[in-house]
Amino acid sequence: MSAELISILVLVVVFVIATTRSINMGALAFAAAFVVGELVADLDADGIFAGFPGDLFVVLVGVTYLFAIARANGTTDWLVHASIRLVRGRIVLIPWVMFVITGALTAIGAVSPAAVAIVAPIALSFAAQYGISPLLMGAMVVHGAQGGGFSPISIYGSIVNGIVEREKLPGNEVALFLASLVVNLLIAGIVFVLFGGLKLGRLGNVEAKAGTEERTESRAVSAGPEQATSAENEVGSRLDPAKIATLAALVALVVAVLGFDLDAGLSAITLAVVLSAFWPDSSRKAVGEIAWPTVLLICGVLTYVGVLEEMGTIDWAGEGVSDIGVPLLAALLLCYIGALVSAFASSVGIMGALIPLAVPFLAQGEIGAVGMIAALAVSATVVDVSPFSTNGALVLAAAPDVDRERFFRQLMIYGGIVVAVVPAAVWLAFVVPGFG
Repeated sequence: MSAELISILVLVVVFVIATTRSINMGALAFAAAFVVGELVADLDADGIFAGFPGDLFVVLVGVTYLFAIARANGTTDWLVHASIRLVRGRIVLIPWVMFVITGALTAIGAVSPAAVAIVAPIALSFAAQYGISPLLMGAMVVHGAQGGGFSPISIYGSIVNGIVEREKLPGNEVALFLASLVVNLLIAGIVFVLFGGLKLGRLGNVEAKAGTEERTESRAVSAGPEQATSAENEVGSRLDPAKIATLAALVALVVAVLGFDLDAGLSAITLAVVLSAFWPDSSRKAVGEIAWPTVLLICGVLTYVGVLEEMGTIDWAGEGVSDIGVPLLAALLLCYIGALVSAFASSVGIMGALIPLAVPFLAQGEIGAVGMIAALAVSATVVDVSPFSTNGALVLAAAPDVDRERFFRQLMIYGGIVVAVVPAAVWLAFVVPGFG
């Protein structure tokens, strides 16, 4: 058995163990990089660490650090409640508000599961209160998170764009962002129509804000001052200097990255440090809430991919895909592999592995790199509605007053449909026209 085939099989084993044993894939990948690098590729420690993505490490830490501060000081809660108040109780708009909120959170740097974890309990509670299908609401939350997930300052966007830059492929940050946004927006629209969203408009406008305030006042009278304060916080918090400064920091991050082409990670860390200096109490726990599991995952997977590059596995695999003889068919196969594996494993890990594996295939020039990368990225993330993924599991856990077994089956069937349909659709839309 060739060294290249051994390294690919080890990568498959890493995905299987991470999926079945709930072990962080990044930790497994670091171990695999050590074992394969030392025993198969004859690399020393310097050769193994050559693939460590230091730039992406800073981006992941910086962006999630800033977002952790925003969550700690209540800025994200304020954004959620302010957005809900904007609909003025119109039930038909509530699913779309949840889509926009999760999309905005991931677009400004929240890890997708973190955004879903924040919004899903609120969204599913609204669904139970107003008779909205939990599948509809859960899908809107997840697709919203993925719709905003590839902005240039987002976690997914930073990872994919960083890999593209490292692999010296043609890239287009805006095209990647719009591809994910449009696909998820279209899917959300279809789900909205199929699962009763249009019927919500015929229920009439409900003054949700007034009703919530009445319940708050009732709880305040019956529950005492402390619980009254808690109930008021449920309605929404007021802006204070810390929240205003955090909102300004988020805007400054966007301007710094998009307007002045500054590094997203270093900019985010700088802004986070400034906020921490002025409001140390609310920021004290933020370092512990950095998305360390995601940092470990992507750094481990890309370090292992670096070992694969050092030993020639990437070129070997790319030539194998090219040997299929039909470039468009090979591209479709890669999209389906990304979608199927991601439905049961890590979307970030899949993107970190698939894009480098496609480099030699893309280097031939018969397939547009921009369109192919967009198709791979969307295929690997849009399937996160699966109940086996983190986002799908969060939606399942957040749904109140539902038959969980039935809801699980609904999410599984819906996830299966997405896996079956979306890779072919994005292949037709982005790869066949030859974008890039």
